[in-house]
Amino acid sequence: MLAAASSMSRFVPSSQIFGVDGVSRPFVSTAAMNPSPRCWSLRRRPLSSTFRAPSSATPPGIVSSASGVEEDEAVREDPKSSDETRQLRRSADWKAARAYKESGVIYDGRVEGSNAGGLLIRFYSLVGFLPYPLMSPSPSCKEPQKPIQDIAKGLVGSYLSVKVIQANEEEKKLIFSEKDAMWLKYSGQVNVGDIFDARVGSVEDYGAFIHLRFPDGCYHLTGLVHVSEVSWDLVQDVRDFLTEGEEIKVKIIQIDREKTRITLSIKQLEDDPLLETLDKVISQEDQFNGDSQVMPNGASVESLPGLESICKELLQEEGISDIRIGRQGLEKRVVSQDLQLWLSNVPAKDNQFTLLARSGRQVQELHLTTTLDQEGIKRAVQRVLGRVE
Repeated sequence: MLAAASSMSRFVPSSQIFGVDGVSRPFVSTAAMNPSPRCWSLRRRPLSSTFRAPSSATPPGIVSSASGVEEDEAVREDPKSSDETRQLRRSADWKAARAYKESGVIYDGRVEGSNAGGLLIRFYSLVGFLPYPLMSPSPSCKEPQKPIQDIAKGLVGSYLSVKVIQANEEEKKLIFSEKDAMWLKYSGQVNVGDIFDARVGSVEDYGAFIHLRFPDGCYHLTGLVHVSEVSWDLVQDVRDFLTEGEEIKVKIIQIDREKTRITLSIKQLEDDPLLETLDKVISQEDQFNGDSQVMPNGASVESLPGLESICKELLQEEGISDIRIGRQGLEKRVVSQDLQLWLSNVPAKDNQFTLLARSGRQVQELHLTTTLDQEGIKRAVQRVLGRVE
């Protein structure tokens, strides 16, 4: 009964970037964007923490400015220079992409399409790639029965907040992450101890990824429930306890803001059942009501089957000098058919500590004389149970 920690991996596939003509860029900075003045000019436009690209592509030779749309004088005068103009435009946009990556600024990009691996996101005259594993979980949580490819088709034409995580002009790789953008937006709204309604994502041998639902009804962040935090009971297979798509409640027990990780717990929504007393297991009003009873030390009771051999083994542990069998009672519920030892939450006093032995409906106190602290007793009990089983 003694309870027995994990990393999220990031998948960033490669993608070819396709040059798309016709969309101008905001003026990020002189260093990031400095096309030749003979080609076109852009009026200075400040960069906010989130920038939305134009909703539609403008034709070649047209650039947008703060006041509207202007015709490219160089292209109008010399159509042969349009290829050079487009190349300069793309080069400037790659500089802008690198500036976004270095600054960490969120970019609102229009979804142009999708393929088997992710979404195609417009970045001015370029189109970048948002892999499905780096999307926010919200669309899939809202339509859990739909394949991600079908969900992606419904997102075409919409705008997503993303961060540039890779901008390599030579390899023509422009990769986005919506998850990173959501972390920047919403991680400040979560704290250790918060309890969230959530939906179970993928279930693995080591735990389950859980999507947190925010007040707006969207699932913006994902955390991990390690197998040791699923239940107070022994968990041999997480899939016996959690199913993908299931709605549950979770508690945040750790936040690593540098590594953008949230650790969650399901079992800590309840008190640790290992830390119980006989009086807690059987409340005072139930002690003599016919269903449950507690018998005092002087009553004629026999120790639970197998308990004496466990006591002998416990006495072999260093730091445990004496064991005395105490009261016995009957519970309303069956905890386990096997004999189990549970730690009491009664504080140790004068080197005395209490264990509860439980089997079926029977529960019995064991009073230990020991110099061990609670963790030491846990380890001693684990060793003993390993020897007698």
